[in-house]
Amino acid sequence: MTTSVIRRAAFAAIVFALLATRAFAQGSAGPTHPAAEWETIRDVVTSQRQALVAGDGERAFAFATPALRRQYGSAEAFMRMVRSGYQALVDARYVELLEGAVIDGSTIQPLRLVMPDGTVLVALYTMERQRDGGWRIAGCTIAPSTVKSA
Repeated sequence: MTTSVIRRAAFAAIVFALLATRAFAQGSAGPTHPAAEWETIRDVVTSQRQALVAGDGERAFAFATPALRRQYGSAEAFMRMVRSGYQALVDARYVELLEGAVIDGSTIQPLRLVMPDGTVLVALYTMERQRDGGWRIAGCTIAPSTVKSA
């Protein structure tokens, strides 16, 4: 296993533990943004995934934060990264947005991915509010889920 895979798995495990702890303590992973904000966040995640599935790199890249766009430099480089480490976002046969949470100031929007073979993964999107008030994707970690598909 590569170091980046180990780091992503460790990050995902920590986020899952925090979500579970918060859900237990509060009765749910209660959002701290108004409902309209969560709707906007879910729209950004859904729209980027639709662009990825359609192969529209320019559109998918536009949903990333300015820092992430600077890191990759171009939609082509961004799509190479997606194909090499995030192909599950494209290949999933079914997706479901789960309840988001704010954990230590970070806004996390989970997306359940059911793969063609029935494997279930969770994509944890780290969202960032922009100066104009909009939301962009600052990062994503994909991890296995304990949920089984039907």
